[in-house]
Amino acid sequence: MRNQWPRRLWIIRHGESMGNVARQAAMDAGLAEINIDHRDIDVPLSSLGEEQATALGRWFARHSEDGLPQVVLASPYARANRTAELISQHGGFADAEFYLDERLREKEFGVLDRLTALGIQERYPDQVRFRTELGKFYHRPPAGESWCDVVLRLRSLLDTVGLHHAGEDVMIVAHQVVVLCLRYVIERMSEEQILAIDREGDVANCSITEYRLQEGGKRGGDLVLERYNFVAPLEEQGAEVTAEPTLVGTKI
Repeated sequence: MRNQWPRRLWIIRHGESMGNVARQAAMDAGLAEINIDHRDIDVPLSSLGEEQATALGRWFARHSEDGLPQVVLASPYARANRTAELISQHGGFADAEFYLDERLREKEFGVLDRLTALGIQERYPDQVRFRTELGKFYHRPPAGESWCDVVLRLRSLLDTVGLHHAGEDVMIVAHQVVVLCLRYVIERMSEEQILAIDREGDVANCSITEYRLQEGGKRGGDLVLERYNFVAPLEEQGAEVTAEPTLVGTKI
């Protein structure tokens, strides 16, 4: 049976964004709203985020003998797109195939967007109750998405990757929930398993989740997790490691 997976797959969360910085400032000040002027899709990297992406690119370049990404897929959101560009440029694979794919976009938070946990509790106490009743995986805020909704679009994305890039080395640059939901799909996890991983801590900015193809079996091969939330490339370059939640107070 023909294998449907890449040979290697790197999944990377974008570098620290100005939204991450604004969210932390709002939380520290006890505010209900996160003060940022951009649409979520347009939120740029912070200067630290650019440094993190550059450091990760240089790590790829130092380990080029192990193979470099041939294909780069990125969320169209500015912070992920820019992260992918910097990694590719400094990693020595700027000539790789490069695609933006809207299925890799950030989870949509709907009416809860730009609110801290305090703001959600004050303005949408019913959503706090619904989330408690339904659980984090299935709760869908008005005009937003649940984790399950994100999973559905990522299943489609992985079908496309299998169709066009099976056997190639592929890098995906996206967002925290996307990283976790890709693990859920690739490793065929349960709701309980992926939420247990989520409770262990946030996915670090510019961290690597890496899979390698193990050939054989009925499907022609499976992706095997080699490392998760790997931040040594940043530490080696002296770039500060940050593990900041997304642009909404989801810890409700």
